Amino acid sequence: MKKTLADIDVKRKKVLVRVDYNVPVDANLKIINDKRIMSTLPTIEYLLKKNAAIILMSHLGRPKGKVIPEMSLKPVADRLGEVLGKPVKFVGGDCVSDESKKAAKDLKPGQILLLENLRFHPEEEGKNAAGEKDKPSMNAFAKELASLCEVFVQDAFGTVHRSHASTAGIVKYIKDAAVGFLVEKELKFLGEALENPVRPFLAILGGAKVSDKINVIENLLDKVDSIIIGGAMAYTFLKAQGVSTGVSLVEDGKLDLALDLLKTAKERKVNFLLPVDHVITNKVDFVSKSMPSDAVVETTIDEAICNGFMGVDIGIKSIEKFAEVVKSVKTIVWNGPLGIFEIDEFSKGTVEIAKMVADATDEGAISVVGGGDSVSAVKKVGVDKRISHISTGGGASLEFLEGKDLPGIAILPDKK
Repeated sequence: MKKTLADIDVKRKKVLVRVDYNVPVDANLKIINDKRIMSTLPTIEYLLKKNAAIILMSHLGRPKGKVIPEMSLKPVADRLGEVLGKPVKFVGGDCVSDESKKAAKDLKPGQILLLENLRFHPEEEGKNAAGEKDKPSMNAFAKELASLCEVFVQDAFGTVHRSHASTAGIVKYIKDAAVGFLVEKELKFLGEALENPVRPFLAILGGAKVSDKINVIENLLDKVDSIIIGGAMAYTFLKAQGVSTGVSLVEDGKLDLALDLLKTAKERKVNFLLPVDHVITNKVDFVSKSMPSDAVVETTIDEAICNGFMGVDIGIKSIEKFAEVVKSVKTIVWNGPLGIFEIDEFSKGTVEIAKMVADATDEGAISVVGGGDSVSAVKKVGVDKRISHISTGGGASLEFLEGKDLPGIAILPDKK
């Protein structure tokens, strides 16, 4: 168990908080969705109550070590100030400029400063100005950031799987460090789901490629009672068993691996569920993410997909089969859509799974949803408030499910 914000003394101290304010903005630099800002409020409000001087740092977009005005965090500072009802200081241009360092030094208890985009510095991602790997430069940058504060708080779960200056590097130069309330919540739900689940335990995995989820599947086969596979991943497993998949997306180089995973599941007595029918079409416009007007759409009678057609969603029989399992379990982890969710005509399977998971949660199950499309699904259906926990970190939650150590977490001190 990592040391948490509640375990350390922050009263009247300068506290540097790594947050994830990588928010979407429109062409006019208006924030489209402020959920990531809102999710940090518990930590910020706690620090304000303790009369700490709060310095926030984040990245936005992928400026690749260059100063790009359109990726400035100024709109975030303005929005955070509106939400808190108090000014949030901001210095543009460079997060460790003399001006930024002076702003941090002069910051009084109860005040807030947001630093400029960390990724305007190539050193944040462990590179030099030429784009080459440069660990000494990263460490020097981490040391500069550390010099701004007395305490470091990690509250950006979406970045903890990266070994960057502001996530892992900085901790070496800080006397006192801990996880914030957002990261603490993530570790609690994901950790308990994997290490001490209330059984029966079900994992629902979707997405396009088996190769993206190999390590997740292998890790979960040691832990779950049942696993549901949907999305294009399912077609690789079906083809490996000799089922016709038409022109569906299949990783032919992973067929033997799929058979090995099915064998492992059988040996470990894991109920491994694949679709038993599919929504299929002969045309999809992947560029515009739409169904062409002349496309033919059908539902198969069984697992097989005929030549010239591709699977784009699970069918009614699969939805009914999966519903029986979802209703019977007590812990659910879901990552990835079960069809081409971005196209409304092919989103029914994912939408129905979202409803099932919410219903199961209402009946007492613990549910954890991670991954962009899965999170979008529960929000689109309007059941997000009925999910036990929605992860804020797609890549981080996926690596957690793989059983990997997250660098930004591993380096933090444990509770005594």
